[in-house]
Amino acid sequence: MGIDELYPPDRLIAAQRATAAAGLDALLLTPGSDLRYLTGYDAHAGERLTCLVLPAVGEPTLIVPKLERPAAEAAPTTGVRIVDHVDGTDPYPLVVAALDGPVTAVGLSNRMWAEQVLALRAALPGAALRLAAEVLRELRIRKSPAEVAALAEAGAAIDQVHLRMGEWLRPGRTEAEVATDIAAAIRAAGHVTVDFVIVAAGPNGASPHHGTSDRPIGVGEPVVVDIGGTMASGYRSDCTRTYVAGGPAPADFLEYYAVLHDAQRAAVAAVRPGVTGAAADAAAREPIAAAGYGPAFLHRTGHGIGLDGHEEPYLVAGNDRPLEAGMAFSIEPGIYLAGRHGARIEDIVVCTTDGVQRLNTTPTELIAL
Repeated sequence: MGIDELYPPDRLIAAQRATAAAGLDALLLTPGSDLRYLTGYDAHAGERLTCLVLPAVGEPTLIVPKLERPAAEAAPTTGVRIVDHVDGTDPYPLVVAALDGPVTAVGLSNRMWAEQVLALRAALPGAALRLAAEVLRELRIRKSPAEVAALAEAGAAIDQVHLRMGEWLRPGRTEAEVATDIAAAIRAAGHVTVDFVIVAAGPNGASPHHGTSDRPIGVGEPVVVDIGGTMASGYRSDCTRTYVAGGPAPADFLEYYAVLHDAQRAAVAAVRPGVTGAAADAAAREPIAAAGYGPAFLHRTGHGIGLDGHEEPYLVAGNDRPLEAGMAFSIEPGIYLAGRHGARIEDIVVCTTDGVQRLNTTPTELIAL
């Protein structure tokens, strides 16, 4: 896919129209996924100000530190004027100048640093500060065909890593040792960064966000492996499989893994336009609860994914927004028994015009190594 397909210049125009419709005079976006979504620029986040000033009407301006101007110019920032500032000068008057007139309300990046928020409040004392997500959420929540292709590329890359798990995961090795090998493989498969590696064996598998430890993996212990990274495109992978190495799994584990497997498949099958995020969550949760493991399913069924690892839509109770074609998200139910073991199965899927497409295609059955 070409860079213009993934980061089309007309996104800026669409964002300006949406900004005006939301009653905002401008968006002010510091480094992060919103800035990259609109310009393709993967800006460095630091104490020096980088800020896209996107007025509802008028010319967009990207304010950057002078030493980072070459990187900004190399990015596909079509239609954006670049203004730089040198160390020791105050960059915030440049923001005011780029706005080219008084403003009553601006939208700020949701994850802007507090020191930048306070500086902008001081520079724009008459302006109400709102969240840029009010505008950009609706642009980002439905992926374009090029974005789906980028997510599929990321999914295929992380699948390659799971297919190699037998090279590293075996009894006697520590979780951390296995994780080191996995991280190298994530990069070798085409990711530019490793976002996370969870290797959770035995009782550690009962903690959904365990990470790793120096604990050796035991014979026949269930091992939850949840891994993901970011591709050069900026789009991300996230996939979980559960393994058993070196011997038979505990009988009680096999019992609930079968329940979990059916629940994950049911939730994937439930995805189609018009189904709500809450209903998709219920499709996974209900069979787990019916089998008596409801309290052991500790988290939502899924989260959106794209330029962020977690973004909208969320598959969770209370989310009554219907799914739409182009929405991409995880389906990842889990069962966690404290002090014993746990299991999770996670695929990234895309809602299509008539159903669902899995972007992770490796088997979801329990994998014995």
